[in-house]
Amino acid sequence: MASWQSLRWLVTAKRNPSAWLLLTQLLGLLLYPAMEGAAAGRALFGAFGILVLVLALWVVNRSAASNWIAWCLAVPAVLLSIVASVAQWPAVLAYAHLLEAALYFYTAAALIAYMLRDHRVTSDELYATGATFTLLAWGFAFAFSVCQQWFPGSFTGMVEPARPRTWFELLFLSISTLSSVGIGDILPIGPPARALVMLASFAGVMYIALVVSRLIGLSTLARARSDAGRAP
Repeated sequence: MASWQSLRWLVTAKRNPSAWLLLTQLLGLLLYPAMEGAAAGRALFGAFGILVLVLALWVVNRSAASNWIAWCLAVPAVLLSIVASVAQWPAVLAYAHLLEAALYFYTAAALIAYMLRDHRVTSDELYATGATFTLLAWGFAFAFSVCQQWFPGSFTGMVEPARPRTWFELLFLSISTLSSVGIGDILPIGPPARALVMLASFAGVMYIALVVSRLIGLSTLARARSDAGRAP
């Protein structure tokens, strides 16, 4: 009985890769503050980032996207992140973050294509709505990090306004911008940074307006048809 339940659990997990990616990203929101404060925080951050990249590749494999593009972005990103961490080279880290941003955006686009390819809403597609939002948030956070490294002073904040913003602070800015909440204490002050923030705001509004509303409409329509089929 236990083996059958384990097999059933594995089948369910394999059918819903987007759920694992979403769960890992949300877990990261709780772990990143501890990683930044820990002595070995950079190593932990790198290890967790590799896990997220592996899950992103798994999700892309489920969609109609080309795997080789994702691998061409992921492998150099991991290698550059390791080199930058070991050698303490900020310039190399900027290129690693650039590749990671490209991979997250590519994976988000692959998931959007996966959700829009038919008129049937599966459980994995529902999880994909949340996973795509987190991918966009992480992608813009890495893009903000690249902008800050290439254009110092691009972002400021209410606490220690002169220092560079941490990656977690940039992720906070990314999520608050994409969700149109606008409660962040991190502000873009340079033209490149403001351009990126405006793109993030536009991407968040369009994602909710086009993708999420479509899935809600399809789910409501499927439920109405099911109720009509059961009616006497």
